Amino acid sequence: MRRQRKAKIVATLGPASATLPVLRALFEAGADVFRLNFSHGSHAQHRERVDMIRRLEQEFGRPIAILLDLQGPKLRIGCFAGGPITLEPGAAFRLDLDPAPGDAARVNLPHPEIFAALQPGAELLLDDGKLRLHVESCGLDHAHTRVVTGGPLSERKGVNVPGVLLPISALTPKDREDLAFGLTLGVEWVALSFVQRPEDLHELRELVGGRAALLAKLEKPAAMDCLEAVVDACDAVMVARGDLGVELPAETVPRLQKCIVRTCRRQGKPVIVATQMLESMVASPVPTRAEASDVATAVYDGADAVMLSAESAAGRYPVEAVAVMDRVIREVEGDPYYRTVIDASHVAPVASVADAVCTSLRQTAELLPIAALVTYTRSGATSLRAARERPAAPVLCITPQLSIARRLALAWGVHAVHVGAGIQDVAGMVETARAVARAQGFAAPGAPIAIAAGMPFGTAGTTNLLHITEA
Repeated sequence: MRRQRKAKIVATLGPASATLPVLRALFEAGADVFRLNFSHGSHAQHRERVDMIRRLEQEFGRPIAILLDLQGPKLRIGCFAGGPITLEPGAAFRLDLDPAPGDAARVNLPHPEIFAALQPGAELLLDDGKLRLHVESCGLDHAHTRVVTGGPLSERKGVNVPGVLLPISALTPKDREDLAFGLTLGVEWVALSFVQRPEDLHELRELVGGRAALLAKLEKPAAMDCLEAVVDACDAVMVARGDLGVELPAETVPRLQKCIVRTCRRQGKPVIVATQMLESMVASPVPTRAEASDVATAVYDGADAVMLSAESAAGRYPVEAVAVMDRVIREVEGDPYYRTVIDASHVAPVASVADAVCTSLRQTAELLPIAALVTYTRSGATSLRAARERPAAPVLCITPQLSIARRLALAWGVHAVHVGAGIQDVAGMVETARAVARAQGFAAPGAPIAIAAGMPFGTAGTTNLLHITEA
């Protein structure tokens, strides 16, 4: 099965997409990567979904990537003695470590790390930013605040602390258990929530130990202050616009989205644009025109993938949402102006042999009617560097590593094929490339193809060969 587009689709699984027929329909409609949100569901449910995804792989003969999304720290207030309260603008409100049920004057905030980081003048956001508190004074076990934006407040609502670097690990004990379990299932990607600094990703990388690739969810303003270092420390990025929009003014999120996409494209790291892309399709069979435009904007910017959350996990129209996203992507990529935008945003390669070869691949596709750019890779690096160039021709990746073929399902324009490890010389490489390009529907016999590989064969990181031949 070959997708007739370059940008990829990530679909979140949940109650609405928990059966094999629905999963099959999602894949046929265009889903390339399935996201398992470990904020919800049991280990048994996630195992069952992984098993179904692998059955689909066998059925369609196509690698499918699985993204394990860790929940991360959840900062929440405690309970109220008499049920929900209402905070009036200008009223005083205290947060403290006292576990006793709260009232309209105070509530428990069981997170000493927040009090340790607070300073007078800071702000606290409650319930996804609906309520705003100004910190007038604070100590290691309390904060006296004044209500700036009031409203109803019920127990266990979330707390955000914008502009403050919190001294907590991005990995909770639950995350560590979920990670250990997910790695036994053989997931290709692990997404880390609450990333504030590159050290958060270093900690996760040690735990993963090379068994999966790392994806940083950019949802904290602190991460934006060290964006280059955070992107450098991970293998891919998700623009988590919902959480970014809680701690930052909504008008800044579009600019930051474009900044993150540019940074990832410059470093050659896949980037997903996520959150509320087709939100109305949770309850409607068609999106709003603004939502379709939102998806299109991410594609015009050159994002590797766009993501569905509640639309495919809990909505009434999960398959329709994937199909709409697929159609929007193909419409954008069929626009002649799309190539103009992509070429104008092309970033200069680094001074390396691999980038010299991959830049030549892109230029070859501009000069000749190349049907496919074939990349041989063991680690996936060659295919990712080729994708970084955003070439006009599709990237056909040939790899002996099934895990790498699955992982590259997230990368822009890459169609990965798992083959055996029997290629030993240039003649075998060329013949395999020809056969795969024809069999996968990329090239008719006699059509020109360009091949990038490394010599000696079987050694990662040795991309040094460009060969042009006919299929």
